[in-house]
Amino acid sequence: MRVHGSVDMPDVWSGFNATDRQRHWWRNGMGMSALVGVVAAMISTTPEPGTWWGVGGCGVVAVVVFLGYVDVIYGGVLLTATGLEFRTFVSRRVVPWNEVADMERRQRVTRSGVWSDLRVVRVRGRSLGIPGTVTHRMMDAELERKQVAIQECWSRAVGG
Repeated sequence: MRVHGSVDMPDVWSGFNATDRQRHWWRNGMGMSALVGVVAAMISTTPEPGTWWGVGGCGVVAVVVFLGYVDVIYGGVLLTATGLEFRTFVSRRVVPWNEVADMERRQRVTRSGVWSDLRVVRVRGRSLGIPGTVTHRMMDAELERKQVAIQECWSRAVGG
């Protein structure tokens, strides 16, 4: 985490550190390699011109999956005196502190194991996943530090 900003309440950047980014690239790189292999196999075994739309569709899916990986790996949140600034590859979003009702840790089970992330529960609207907080480790000290930093900023911002 990096600290910027004013003396009263410095801005705090939270996202994946270099080690976590590398870990995600390795994990996602294997999945992406498999997807590229499927597309290559389809190209080599599709002689008819009418079936190229399927190959093209798989290519589009591969690009979307890749951009999703980049979005997750390089996304983060800037904690400011006014709120959370979600910054990802494809979007920017600001959630003011007065719209935050709670923060929760969510776990979900997939075929590859148990994944955890942090979510902001808003006063109105659906909860939002906080970029740069997805982890596969059960006891993740880095995720704990991020959760504490966000809760401290939230508490200072709302005066409690």
